[in-house]
Amino acid sequence: MKKERKSLFNLGATVYCVGMRLFDTLAREVHDLSPLNGERFGFYCCGPTVYGPAHIGNFRTFVVQDVFRRALELGGTPTKHVRNLTDVDDKTIRDSQSAGKSLREFTAFWTEKFHADCTALNCLEPHIEPSAVEHIPQQVQMIGELIEKGHAYAAEDGSVYFRISSYPEYGSLSHLENRDLDLGHTQDTRANDSDEYEKDSIADFVLWKARREEDGENYWESPWGEGRPGWHLECSAMIREYLGESFDLHSGGEDLVFPHHENEIAQSKCACGGDFAAHWFHITHLLVEGKKMSKSLGNFYRLDDLIEKGVKANEVRFALIGAHYRKQLNFTLDSLHAAREALDKLLKAERALAELAGVDDTPSYEELVGLEDKGLFENAWEGLNEDLNTQRAIGAMFGALRRAQNEANPLTQWKGLHFMLQALGIELPVIVEEKVEGAPEEIKEIAAERWQARADKEWAKSDELRDRLKELGWLVKDGSEGYSLEKI
Repeated sequence: MKKERKSLFNLGATVYCVGMRLFDTLAREVHDLSPLNGERFGFYCCGPTVYGPAHIGNFRTFVVQDVFRRALELGGTPTKHVRNLTDVDDKTIRDSQSAGKSLREFTAFWTEKFHADCTALNCLEPHIEPSAVEHIPQQVQMIGELIEKGHAYAAEDGSVYFRISSYPEYGSLSHLENRDLDLGHTQDTRANDSDEYEKDSIADFVLWKARREEDGENYWESPWGEGRPGWHLECSAMIREYLGESFDLHSGGEDLVFPHHENEIAQSKCACGGDFAAHWFHITHLLVEGKKMSKSLGNFYRLDDLIEKGVKANEVRFALIGAHYRKQLNFTLDSLHAAREALDKLLKAERALAELAGVDDTPSYEELVGLEDKGLFENAWEGLNEDLNTQRAIGAMFGALRRAQNEANPLTQWKGLHFMLQALGIELPVIVEEKVEGAPEEIKEIAAERWQARADKEWAKSDELRDRLKELGWLVKDGSEGYSLEKI
C-alpha cells in the first residue's frame, strides 16, 4: 500500500512532515524530512572558494541544491538557506598574491562572477551568504572553547590543532571507524596544517594557522598569535551563528564527506554540544564525456566555456539535473543538444496549453507555492519528492505533456506544468519575434543586444541600451515573446 505523503503544518502537532523523502549520508537510508522547530526548514550548503570561476562540476551541486530548496518551498515549507563564501584559505591567499591584489579585492571579483553564473543558471539566492573573513571573531571564540574543553591544543609556533582522539565518534559520517586510525599524533607545525589534505590522513587537523611570511598581510590577531583560521573551522562557526547548534540539513558535494564534513561535526559537537545536522545530503560528482573532468583532457568546462560554444545557460541547467543526484552524471556536448531539443518541446507544449487555457502571461514562483491541483503533473511532483529524483520527475513531466492537451481542464494542466518548471528551475527558451522593419542595422544590433541582456537578467545593461535606442530616435516595445521597434 502506497504511503500518503503531503505537506502539512499543525501548530498543535509535534510532527511537521514536509512531504519529501531524502537519502541521509550518515544513516545510509532514505528518511522523511521535517523541520526541527516545526516551522522553517534550515539548511546549510558549503559554498564556493572564490579564487576563480566555478566549473560545471561545482554547479551540478549548486543546481541540485537549488532544486531541493524549490521543492520544499513550492510544497509549502518555508526555508532558511545559508550558503557560505570561502574567501580566506590557502588558495585564495596564494592566487591573490600572484595576481598582485589584496585578498578582499581578489575574492570580491570572483564572488561577483560566481553570483553572475548562479543568476544565469536560475539559482535562487541564499537567504544568508556569510563569508569566512567576516566571521573571524566567531571562529576565534570557537577555538577558545575547544581548547578550554580539552579538544584542542596550541603548538609551539602558535598554530592550534583539534585533538581527534578526544572525540570517539570521529569517522561516523564517512564510516572511517572500520579503518585503523592514526590518532593523537602531535605533528610538527607544518605536517598537517594545509586546508585540504590527503584522504588517508586522519591526524589532528589545524584550527588556527600561525602567520607565515608567504601569507603577506593576510593575518588576524588571536590569543595564540597572529594567523588565520583553518578552512574546516569556518563553516562550523557560521553554521552556529545562523542556524544554531542543531539544524535540519547540511549539504555539499560527495568529496566533502571526508575530511571537511567529518571535521565540522567534531568541532561543532565538541564546542557547542548540540546535535549539529539532523540530515546529510551529498551530491555525486559528474563525469565529462565519460571521464573525470581535467584541463589536461580538454574536458574542463566553466559556464563561460560552454556559452562561447553557443550553449544557453538553461540548457546547461537542464543537462545538470538530468540524472539522479546519487548517480554519476555523464555530462556531454550531446546531452546539451538533447537539452535544447527537450526545452523546445516544452516551449511548444506550454504555448499550446496556454492557447487552450486562454492565458498569455506566466505565473510567478510565489503564485505557485502550495498549488494543490497539479493535474497530470502530480506524478512528476511525486517523483521529485521521492529522494529528489529529477530524472523521474522530468520523464513524468514529458509523459504528462503528451496527454495534457486532450484534457478538459487545460488551465489546470498549464498551471501544473509551470509548477514543475519552477520546481526544477527550468527556464523555457525565449522566442524572439522581431518587428524591426525599416530600422537601420546599427539599431537592430543594439535592440538584439538589449533583448539578450534581458534574457540574461542583466537589467542595468538592458536599461542602458533602451535609453541609447531612445537617444537614437527609436522606441523599443517588449512583448511576452519578443520586441518591436518604432521610430519616434
